[in-house]
Amino acid sequence: MRGRISKHPRSLLVGLLAALLLLGTGTAAALILHAGDLIVEADGGFSPKALPKHEDAPISLWGSGKASTESGELPPIVDTLTVEFDRHGHVDTTGLEVCTASKLQSTTVPAARKACPNAIVGKGSGSAIVQFPEQAPIPISSPITIFNGPKKHGEPTVLAHAYVTVPVPTTFIVPVVIEKIHKGVYGYRTEAKIPKIAGGYGHPISGSLKIKRDWTVGKTSHSYVNARCETGHLQARARVTFKDGTFLSGTFLRPCTVRG
Repeated sequence: MRGRISKHPRSLLVGLLAALLLLGTGTAAALILHAGDLIVEADGGFSPKALPKHEDAPISLWGSGKASTESGELPPIVDTLTVEFDRHGHVDTTGLEVCTASKLQSTTVPAARKACPNAIVGKGSGSAIVQFPEQAPIPISSPITIFNGPKKHGEPTVLAHAYVTVPVPTTFIVPVVIEKIHKGVYGYRTEAKIPKIAGGYGHPISGSLKIKRDWTVGKTSHSYVNARCETGHLQARARVTFKDGTFLSGTFLRPCTVRG
């Protein structure tokens, strides 16, 4: 496991943050990143660990994350999350139902899941603290749902959905493109622009997510996430940028074994 810490002099879902970090295969142990007062912890993994060496096989992913500070103050607000993923795998959407943002607009969690039940590829939860000036902190939370979205320029996408009632009922829909790249071991990249919570007064605290979806088309089985064990491990590189200009970056490694 390796980690790198950076702080830029210039410049919510923590469930979504954790989910995207762990789409990159997770960590061998809990990863803790620091930048000044800020602490971000992430943990997770994938199964099964035994995979073919030369062809991709179905896997499931799980992850959790937590943001805090040494001082006990609320952590800064996440602005953008960029993750580069191991090229030894792929996302399969063949024959999978597509959900659109219009179907999810102004929906609660049960309504969103009912609108596109066959497009769901992941579920989890996230929590935050809303801190209005001169008011007591207000804890909020929401289940998070990840839907298969419409392709953009031929690339697969997901729509992350959440719903909160504080300070007013609000539906969050975050579109994320899974972009194919060619950067050494990295073959895919996602970049998520995190929306404001409670008008910018919401601070992400913790979250968790599991990504898994299997289905059949005719007599052929499909899995949303697939990987192979060509190098003995899978890895990802993530960068989290906060509203105050701070950013944290780290490399995530997870060992695998070749299935006989």
